[in-house]
Amino acid sequence: MSYERDIIRDMQGYTWGEQPRDGDAIKLNTNENPYPPGPAVAAALASFDVATLNLYPQPTADQFRALAAERHGVDMENLLVTNGGDEALRLAFTTFLDPGSTFATTDPSYSLYEVLAAIQGCSVLAVPLLEDWTVPRNFAQALNDAGARLACIVNPHTPTGVLASVDTLSRVANEFSGVLLIDEAYVDFVDAAQRYDTMNMMRAFDNVLILRTLSKGYSMAGLRFGYLIGSAELIEPMLTKTRDSYNVNTIAQRLGCAAFEDLEYAEQTWRRVRSERRELRDSLLKRGFAMPHSQANFLLATMPDDSSTSASGTAAELRSRGILVRHFETPRLDDKLRISIGTPEQNARLLVALDEILAQ
Repeated sequence: MSYERDIIRDMQGYTWGEQPRDGDAIKLNTNENPYPPGPAVAAALASFDVATLNLYPQPTADQFRALAAERHGVDMENLLVTNGGDEALRLAFTTFLDPGSTFATTDPSYSLYEVLAAIQGCSVLAVPLLEDWTVPRNFAQALNDAGARLACIVNPHTPTGVLASVDTLSRVANEFSGVLLIDEAYVDFVDAAQRYDTMNMMRAFDNVLILRTLSKGYSMAGLRFGYLIGSAELIEPMLTKTRDSYNVNTIAQRLGCAAFEDLEYAEQTWRRVRSERRELRDSLLKRGFAMPHSQANFLLATMPDDSSTSASGTAAELRSRGILVRHFETPRLDDKLRISIGTPEQNARLLVALDEILAQ
């Protein structure tokens, strides 16, 4: 006998990127920062007093909220700290979507969105991106016509890395009748010349939530530490009603603060990733791959026209050589590989393997 809800029994769960058992595998499939956390994090962990673990953590991670409020020029009441960015998403779905209501996003997008919508018993409106992977002009109107209550735009976009402008996002926020969550998981890798900054949007629109995480830019994917920025009216019900009690543990709070304060080290890794992104993109283009300009820490590479190997076949060949990349068997993506930016050595090994595969 099955005891799970009908909707849970019938839905498909989230499919995460493969986690290699081989310690020598090159992991270019889950968009982690290829560089480890900095010395400040190591020092904070080494000096952590385990005797404090008999006590509950500070309930709302106020030390980190104060640091982030100062960094972003907002008040603490505009911030909510979460157990990774995924908990931030789950809180938004739980707080702003009634069962049976409509959630909206782009097509393609982060696949967890549709899983969370299914858990909440919501229908999904996925508005196709244009051929150049940009947001269509009528996006907000389509959302309003469907009665959407919450919409998520991941920016820079996954899996393409394309960056929507602040003007585009502001237009959507202004025209949309629901809550717009801008998922900025990869924002730290945006080129500084873009001058991309959505903090003024949060101040101008009371329906905007901005998601940030330490998983990517701060090399803390294994810690699970994220946060939301938004108007106090949006943050308050999540902070006081729908959030789990003591949702961020004491060790995570301590290390999260250490990583966030060591901005100089984090920025150093961002510059290295941006540099390697340019190098890898140029190298892939020379081999016949096609791809949009990415502002994230990955590239979406379309297989060369003259390749006798499919994208899925290439991913399998790479895997046999100890190199993991991501392939999506979905429309518009099945001829492409999403490749996370690695270290120079990892990227060089990838290119050698691709040359061998393409020469077959």
